[in-house]
Amino acid sequence: MRIAVGGDHAGYPLKETVVSALKKFGHEVTDYGSFDSNPVDFPDITSEVCAAVLSGEADRAVMVCGTGVGACIAANKIPGIRASVCHDIYSAHQCVEHDDVNVMCVGAQIIGPVIVEELLESFLKAEFSTKEEFRRRVEKLNEMERQYSSLKPAVSE
Repeated sequence: MRIAVGGDHAGYPLKETVVSALKKFGHEVTDYGSFDSNPVDFPDITSEVCAAVLSGEADRAVMVCGTGVGACIAANKIPGIRASVCHDIYSAHQCVEHDDVNVMCVGAQIIGPVIVEELLESFLKAEFSTKEEFRRRVEKLNEMERQYSSLKPAVSE
């Protein structure tokens, strides 16, 4: 499988583990940075990683930031991306099986290298269910995305 990987400075130490584990599992990895602990804005890297998924250059993606939350929010702003924070084994496979998630987000300040390897394995082995109930729900998510994509959010000051 082709996997896009990215993270911000808070995720940098764990991202190296993610890249190594993915290669060890036999996946093709493209690393979009960050490549050191210098501050970087996670939305910038998230955008690049998700573009790789949308273009078909990557089959799935993994984002690593401090908690996984910021990267998940950023990824879910992009039409066609379904991202989930995954800090437990069940969520890591269930999000793919039930919700067709294509971007897993993890927090380097929340989990460590042993857990992240197990999460990656669970996420990447999972396949979207063929059950009608899950397909119907994901189509409703797609419809929501289409419906709301033209609306402009109110600006808070």
